[in-house]
Amino acid sequence: MYGTPETIRQILTQSGDTWAVVGLSSNERRAAYGVAAVLQRFGKRIVPVHPKAETVHGEQGYPSLDAIPFPVDVVDVFVNSELAGQVADEAVAIGAKAVWFQLDVIDEAAFARTREAGLEMVMDRCPAIEIPRLG
Repeated sequence: MYGTPETIRQILTQSGDTWAVVGLSSNERRAAYGVAAVLQRFGKRIVPVHPKAETVHGEQGYPSLDAIPFPVDVVDVFVNSELAGQVADEAVAIGAKAVWFQLDVIDEAAFARTREAGLEMVMDRCPAIEIPRLG
């Protein structure tokens, strides 16, 4: 299991409310679009990160994590597993507190590197499923 219930709770309640959502675009059919809306409903500030740098759900988008001009608490990753490790490394580089790999996004080496760097991390889970369970 890549993230204990305690880690999930900590990321969702204590790691901070600014969530960079990597892979978020204005495409309403993509999972990232709906998940970002749920995060907003639960009080998170979402920051779209996509090469197109689109504004999504009223929030300015940025082409990359290092282009965001303010601190990010959690990096939520909606890219495929082959690209996710690089995103986790970028999350470490920008000083994020936690990394969240979405359902079916798995990179065990990136998980180990990210944890060794001192960040909390969850893999193969969805915050939109987990956050309502917190009660």
